[in-house]
Amino acid sequence: QVQLVESGGGLVQPGGSLRLSCATSGSRFDSYIMGWYRQAPGKQRELVAAITNPGSTNYVESVKGRFTISRVENTVYLQMNSLQPEDTAVYYCNAFDVYRSFNYWGQGTQVTVSS
Repeated sequence: QVQLVESGGGLVQPGGSLRLSCATSGSRFDSYIMGWYRQAPGKQRELVAAITNPGSTNYVESVKGRFTISRVENTVYLQMNSLQPEDTAVYYCNAFDVYRSFNYWGQGTQVTVSS
């Protein structure tokens, strides 16, 4: 059974940093595209960053230069720097099985940027 467990969220002041972690288990994720999504109150869930197994990455425009996604063995990270209030959201880890076109989701972790 595929499981994704996020950690690392919290409250941070504007300009601060956080690192989110997503521990994966239950499958080989070599062929999965791993990603981080976020959902702010009253808004749709949006893709923040994604990474393929060879390490190709892409980011939503609003986080380019501030966020970095990486994967080390069975863990996916999202390093978030220069955080702004508009980054406040619940962040979700996602694993997309490209062969079955199926998404797996973590439970989400809250990130709040406020002074």
